[in-house]
Amino acid sequence: MKKKKPARSLCILLADDHAVTRLGIRQLLQETFPHSVFGEAADAAAIFRQLEDRRWRLLILDVSLPDRDGFDVLREVRERQPRLPVLMFSVHPEDQFALRALKFGAAGYLAKERAPEELAQAVRSVLAGGTYLPPAVAARLNAAPTRAIVLPHERLSDREFEVLRLLAAGQTGKEIAARLGVSQKTVSTYRGRLLIKLRLTSTAALIRYATDHRLLP
Repeated sequence: MKKKKPARSLCILLADDHAVTRLGIRQLLQETFPHSVFGEAADAAAIFRQLEDRRWRLLILDVSLPDRDGFDVLREVRERQPRLPVLMFSVHPEDQFALRALKFGAAGYLAKERAPEELAQAVRSVLAGGTYLPPAVAARLNAAPTRAIVLPHERLSDREFEVLRLLAAGQTGKEIAARLGVSQKTVSTYRGRLLIKLRLTSTAALIRYATDHRLLP
């Protein structure tokens, strides 16, 4: 009688700055994927250390991290390891963030408010090589696959979008420059572009815009 081969481990890296959230995701996915091996990262620096240490099958990534914007991390992960699927999992609304996540290379997007079983479903889809979007978002995309961009902030570049969110969070030009590794002059240039593209006249107006459209970090 042939011995049954041991199940192959599924290596999943969980990136979220809240330990309780990481624990919840781990416990949920262990029920569905009992042979999983999990790694954890609380910030971008830890993510890239973990990526060097092990070959991961999936990265579950929050949009908001303490040291870098999740979309910026997503972009670098895609450059370093283009075959590694990334599932964005965040408190931010799907209608504002899901399509942007796919635009920058994510394999899927799911809001944390979703039912637990939907996370397992999203992980299955992504691991199978597919793309996962919440049903309502996918329905809108399928109904109008070539829709014109309507909201002004959807025209923003990745870095412009990041600067907008940091300004909305109350960070100064100096703080943003240090976080992004650029000069204050560069931050001022991005602020000027934001004012033009969003047709606004002040930083206060930028903050109101981001608040109204639920774009805060």
